[in-house]
Amino acid sequence: MKINIYIIEKSSKDPLYEPLIEHFKKLSKPFAKVEVISIFNKSIAKADQNRAKKEYSLAFEKFLKKGFSITLDPLGKEVDSFEFASLLQNKQEISFFIGGAYGFEREFLAKSNKTISFGKITLSHKLVKVILMEQIFRGLSIINNHPYHK
Repeated sequence: MKINIYIIEKSSKDPLYEPLIEHFKKLSKPFAKVEVISIFNKSIAKADQNRAKKEYSLAFEKFLKKGFSITLDPLGKEVDSFEFASLLQNKQEISFFIGGAYGFEREFLAKSNKTISFGKITLSHKLVKVILMEQIFRGLSIINNHPYHK
């Protein structure tokens, strides 16, 4: 299984979060190859609030059809860890999308196979990435009867 995490962020090498990302990549390795792809370009950097969502969509568009697509959005369906695990089950490739500060265009969400939420609270994108990595490992553990999820 291949899992891609696409995220709008300037830099992916944060000394606080990067060791956690690498930790969960390593734990997940027996079950899936997990890759984190940070996306940030001049168009996103220059975009004002009104244009930003469109720029995120344009940046993600070419990756949207790489396997089963799951977008993280506060308005998405809240799922527990077992529901999350079921989203991973029987998939060869999954692409997760974490947007920028202004969220996603509704058109982009409609193109995604699934839209989920980690709750109504606002979290930094770097923290959401860590939470997603942990839930991916937890979901893979559930699917593969690994004791981590207990």
